[in-house]
Amino acid sequence: MRELIKLFPQHDMLYLGDSARAPYGNRSKETVTKYTQEGVEFLFSQGAKIVLIACNTASTDALRFLQQKYGDEKKVLGALIPAVEEALEKTRYGNIGVVGTRGTILAGNFEKEIHNRAPLLYHPTEKKALPVPQVFSVACPLLVPLIEEGWIKKPETRMILKKYLLKLKSCHIDTLILGCTHYPLLEKEFVKKMGKNCVIVNSGRSQAQKFEEYLKNHSEISETLSQNGIRQFFTTDSPERFAELGSQFLGQKMGKVEKVEF
Repeated sequence: MRELIKLFPQHDMLYLGDSARAPYGNRSKETVTKYTQEGVEFLFSQGAKIVLIACNTASTDALRFLQQKYGDEKKVLGALIPAVEEALEKTRYGNIGVVGTRGTILAGNFEKEIHNRAPLLYHPTEKKALPVPQVFSVACPLLVPLIEEGWIKKPETRMILKKYLLKLKSCHIDTLILGCTHYPLLEKEFVKKMGKNCVIVNSGRSQAQKFEEYLKNHSEISETLSQNGIRQFFTTDSPERFAELGSQFLGQKMGKVEKVEF
């Protein structure tokens, strides 16, 4: 949402954080799909015209099911493919790394999408086909709880992140996808640990930029979106805790937060 507000400050936005049941990364695909469907249906019931699933685990496990369920009637978009496309555009040697929750990494959808899309793309500066990409993935299950505890600047967090990234550094990756919406809060640490020769792909930023392109190509949808700059926030857990943590993610004070139950 932070990245979307930069591009669409005038648009009305609804945000739902399923704080009571997060993180999704260690849950089964069936459970993630059930939770995601409940959240998406709630947002549509509140008047949403399009739902963007920001969570990569939910995009991995539930997006295809939801798109088939709603068809052309209601639009549901995910976070995974925009990040993959950006990584393929920016990689120089085809060595791509992915960090994410255990569920995202075990599903292997980033790898599948990278290999499926690579033959279709050409390097933007070299004007030649990309090399066959190699994908190196690492699950980082401790990062989400550390971030949610506000331990972003703690030395323990930096030490754990460094340990997670050792494998990726030894593989000499040139592009790294941050495959979890929490990880951009540690983006500076990722940049510092990976060095200047590795491009960091922020999946939230990728998704917002691709959504901008989507609306440009679908003016009939863009014209239906209300533009009063209204923000509404919902959570399934403590509104106070959500507002405190959410303000860190958003980079600004949040307004009123309402608690909802499914």
